[in-house]
Amino acid sequence: MSGKTIDEELMGKFLPVEEIKTCPHCGSDKLIYDPVRGEVICAICGYVISEREIDKGPEWRAFDGEEKEKRSRVGAPITRYTPDALATDIDWRSRDAAGRELGLRKKVEMFRLRRWHMRAHAQSSLERNLIQAQQELDRMGAQLGLPRRVLDRAREIYRRALETGLVRGRSIESVVAAAIYAACRELKVPRTLDEISKYTRAGRKDVARCYRLMLRETSIKVPLPSPMDFAPRIGNVLKLSAASVRDAIDVLKQAQQIGITAGKDPAGLAAAAIYIAALRRGEVRTQKEVARAAQVTEVTVRNRYKELAKRLKIDLPVKKP
Repeated sequence: MSGKTIDEELMGKFLPVEEIKTCPHCGSDKLIYDPVRGEVICAICGYVISEREIDKGPEWRAFDGEEKEKRSRVGAPITRYTPDALATDIDWRSRDAAGRELGLRKKVEMFRLRRWHMRAHAQSSLERNLIQAQQELDRMGAQLGLPRRVLDRAREIYRRALETGLVRGRSIESVVAAAIYAACRELKVPRTLDEISKYTRAGRKDVARCYRLMLRETSIKVPLPSPMDFAPRIGNVLKLSAASVRDAIDVLKQAQQIGITAGKDPAGLAAAAIYIAALRRGEVRTQKEVARAAQVTEVTVRNRYKELAKRLKIDLPVKKP
């Protein structure tokens, strides 16, 4: 006898496969899973630990991504950021699956189904607002090249603003742009307010006003922008080496330690540090190229790099004429 009661031994039969570590009869950890019978068997004593396990996977096999996508019968995953609405769409084309033209009676029937489908898609004003905001969010996210985690966070921020009544009386575009800027600040994705405002019909002042209102009325906490977050992006646009980007980050850390970064544009500081690091590494870029990559003016790059070189006592190589 193993010293365990029958009830204790039978408890292993009802445990999930991933929670079974050892055999309750002999204590061995050499277990075998039989997917045909749905059993977990001990390889030492042959004790059946668990049986009639449910296979939660598909009943078909796929050997590549294209075949898996073709055989799959499910849609996109449901997220808590989108309204609980129908995920399908009825096409406007008047042809069936085989490409044949539909008859008049079938066209009228499909028109009625399409109309009721659109009505059932969003039943409340909040859902209709979220659908419009989702379209605007996807458009701006594609133009700005934002990752999915930023868009998900921006969608959550917009929904919170909508539930608190901040969207009423304001354009959806400006609130969506403010939510994207807040999500970028929170997740430390380097995007400036000017850059985000460029892809919306709302002006920069409207986006900034909505952003300040959102911070004041909701519980969103965003960190201060750091110039070190902008350095990798600027270096990537200029196609600099990783060593130059690391040198630029080291320059910014030294500047932050002596307190000369406070109150200055982080993008301008990052551009100046990139310019200094590129000169020291021999990957020379003009001030115009650096300013264009950072989306600041050449005057900003020139003033900031001179200030950093003077305060940090950095010896810059003399550029050849």
